[in-house]
Amino acid sequence: MSISWLLRFGAACGVVLGLSTAVPGLVEAFIGETAATSFVIGVGVAFGGPALTAIYLRQQAAAGRFGAIAYAVNIIGLGLFAGVAFALNMVLYYLDQAAADEVLNGPTGVAVLGSAVVFVAGTVLFAVSMLRARVLPRVAAAGYGVAFTLLALLAPLPDSPVIAAVHVLAGASLIWLCTAVWMSASPSAGGPPAGSLLPHTADTPANR
Repeated sequence: MSISWLLRFGAACGVVLGLSTAVPGLVEAFIGETAATSFVIGVGVAFGGPALTAIYLRQQAAAGRFGAIAYAVNIIGLGLFAGVAFALNMVLYYLDQAAADEVLNGPTGVAVLGSAVVFVAGTVLFAVSMLRARVLPRVAAAGYGVAFTLLALLAPLPDSPVIAAVHVLAGASLIWLCTAVWMSASPSAGGPPAGSLLPHTADTPANR
């Protein structure tokens, strides 16, 4: 299995995750949360691991040790928060408000908070690693850090137009990043071969 295949697979997963984050957010901005939008968001989080791995592989050489640590924290936090997102959208959504509040006021609430803390820490670190590496588009990297941090912080709150807008920003940033990863995996992209994982500079096509 080549690095190029892994990059493309992860990039494709990232686009799916981005769409499953942004599109429901856009829909909910007009009609509010529905069973359909909750289902899409809850299932879409499964594609986060491959996407994050592809982004890391794309910048691995340039990101160095800090990038590796940031990836490790972010992938663990993503796994934890994916479980939170699944539970919020696929389980608690179908409970009445009193029952949902009772669940979140117990040990589950502590677990949700801890998962959010790890996820936010990993997201911020990984966004900083992307900005430092200068391999992927910097605006998208900053959007990733800001939007996904806000998603975690706002997750326990009732749905609102602001939360819907954050979903759209998060999805768009991820799609942008993963599109750049996909393009870099093609020999025609003009950058170093994907399989070599050579350091890239600010002048590489993916960062222009």
